[in-house]
Amino acid sequence: MLGDVQKQILSILSEIPMASQLRSIKGIGPIFIAAILAGAADLRQYAHGRQLLRKAGLNLAESTSGKRKGQIVISKRGDLTLRKYLFLATIQLIGVNPVFRELHEYNVKVKHMKKLRSVFKLLGKVARILISIVQKGETFTPEKASHIIA
Repeated sequence: MLGDVQKQILSILSEIPMASQLRSIKGIGPIFIAAILAGAADLRQYAHGRQLLRKAGLNLAESTSGKRKGQIVISKRGDLTLRKYLFLATIQLIGVNPVFRELHEYNVKVKHMKKLRSVFKLLGKVARILISIVQKGETFTPEKASHIIA
């Protein structure tokens, strides 16, 4: 049954022109691409990755009350499903893609970030990469992203 669903998703994604560009990123599977496109609609409508993050509710907001000024937190005022699949896609990329794994290790070891904070920072980078790939009509290559670490 799962195989049938995946075949249907692949057939639908083959009709969407930007899906083939997004499949060039090693580690993002067809289910992640379908879920992100379902939650975000046409990625060409976004001018920057921050707009995609805002739609997912991953923008920063201040947690305040009447008597206190609080911390900076994630707003969570957006599409829950899009937020979930962007997060899961980022976790998958860190596990599979050597570029993102190296970025995560750099954030944790050199910049001394906590692991979850590094994941959310990379999630923003993934959003910017997705929008950039779709707008420029290019495919993802590790050579373009390798300059980030150096």
